[in-house]
Amino acid sequence: MSMSEQSPRLHIAVMTLFPEMFTALTDWGVTGRAFQMGVCSLHLQDPRDEATDRHGSVDDRPYGGGPGMVMQAPVMSASLSRAKAVVGNGAQVIALSPQGQKLDAHLAKQFAEASSLILVAGRYEGLDERFIQREVDLEVSIGDFVVSGGELPAMLLIDAIVRWIPGVVGHEASVAEDSFSEGLLDCPHFTRPEVFEGERVPDVLLSGDHAEIASWRRAQAVRRTLDRRPDLLSWEGVTDSDRQLLAKWDL
Repeated sequence: MSMSEQSPRLHIAVMTLFPEMFTALTDWGVTGRAFQMGVCSLHLQDPRDEATDRHGSVDDRPYGGGPGMVMQAPVMSASLSRAKAVVGNGAQVIALSPQGQKLDAHLAKQFAEASSLILVAGRYEGLDERFIQREVDLEVSIGDFVVSGGELPAMLLIDAIVRWIPGVVGHEASVAEDSFSEGLLDCPHFTRPEVFEGERVPDVLLSGDHAEIASWRRAQAVRRTLDRRPDLLSWEGVTDSDRQLLAKWDL
């Protein structure tokens, strides 16, 4: 059976008012290849399909006053039921929200091991809390900032998830070596030419000694994480073996 003929390993549905935005995922790059290969499926569910008035309203003014509008629980619940009918009632429901758990590589990898996911991309001031409490399994944030809606965060999440599915990235080892996969930033990378404006590629990378290259890369990753992301790694958390590598490479 070819990859294009196999059943998708992961079914993803996204509840969004702007389904056309997701062609950025389905038509391009690594994610586009995953969907075209049939490794993943993507269903886009527009909550406006559940609107009951002639204006297609999905939101209303917040109780208690204040700016903005809130997406209505009945509309969102009905839309979720339609999405579950496509990807399965057992799908984990994830709402993209600044109040959610911070997305990281480990969380993305966990999601990649699921069989079905439903992502809720809210808009306006957010979702009626009753919908969140009744229907949402987990809220996920992409960072401590606010964007106009959940579509871009949902696309970032899907991209992060899909990379972990075997067969999607050409060199699977590159996924395991990406930044954050081991709690560290990635090491520096170099390619041709060997000399650029007087600066040479580090000699160790030209040596052909794979053990030494791995040693240098590990030391660089540790040093870079210490310098740039002390929230991920402090000096107290550096292992004895990594301390030896830092000393070896004078880092």
